[in-house]
Amino acid sequence: MKVKATFMALALGTAAFLAGCGADNSDEQASSKDDKLTVYTTIFPLQDFTKKIGGDEVNVESVLPPGVDAHSYEPTTKDMVEIAKGDAFIYSGIGLEGFADKAQDTLKNEDVAMVEAAKGIELAESTHSDEDEHAHNHGDTDPHIWLDPVLSIQLAENIKNELIELKPEAKEEFEKNYEDLKAQLEELDQKLETTISEGKHKEILVSHAAYGYWEKRYGLTQISVAGLSPTNEPSQKQLQSIIKEANEHNIKYFIFDQNLEPKVSKLVQKEVGAEALTLHNLESATKDDVANKEDYFSIMDKNIETLQKALN
Repeated sequence: MKVKATFMALALGTAAFLAGCGADNSDEQASSKDDKLTVYTTIFPLQDFTKKIGGDEVNVESVLPPGVDAHSYEPTTKDMVEIAKGDAFIYSGIGLEGFADKAQDTLKNEDVAMVEAAKGIELAESTHSDEDEHAHNHGDTDPHIWLDPVLSIQLAENIKNELIELKPEAKEEFEKNYEDLKAQLEELDQKLETTISEGKHKEILVSHAAYGYWEKRYGLTQISVAGLSPTNEPSQKQLQSIIKEANEHNIKYFIFDQNLEPKVSKLVQKEVGAEALTLHNLESATKDDVANKEDYFSIMDKNIETLQKALN
């Protein structure tokens, strides 16, 4: 992803601002660490897992507004100042959030822990070839690890370990909350395995290649219009191939993302004559998700209902 000049100006301006106010914040930071932790996160699953593990010991805020694209979002100066006042900034660390690496440089002299939640997780190779792959920091690897409940356990464990390091006196609560979350993720893994294994077929037609980890773990096959990013569009030849494959598998449903219905995907849906469904890729919460107080599991349960319909 190209580094925009606007971000560089923001980073420099923010760094100068932080340098000037760092001393004023020291007492505030010290007192906050004696009380609740303040943690900023990026994508929705990291926010939700941190809330669940942190419980009453942690205040959690996402720096991503509802419905934004984590690839292209750039924080405001105010956002960066707020992160600097916090105890930790938790991001994926897999190149998904375009601004996160730059934020490390801006915040390196601040008393805030920079946490790569996906540390130690091996990314799968993408099953979809993007023609515009240079536009993504994650290259040929699939960043959507949070859709795999088993890999999400590792994300949660990394978050839990960091919270314990920041507030060791709350270790017992963090460990208990993590075990509860792990049990829920293990149950979700079984639900997905059962849903996909009992499907009459294994193919789904989707607008965005976000479901590679379901392919790898559960034997699903995604026929996708766009690549790893919803903004990647196929060539005319690829479009013809997608439509042909969908018709060969007698696919009756076209699955859109929760926040986008690209024109090219609408075209494929029309050509195939498919009914529209929605899968939520959980990269960011929508405004409705926030209003309805949805969490990772309530959204994934809806995804399972969509899969049951699409596969039968």
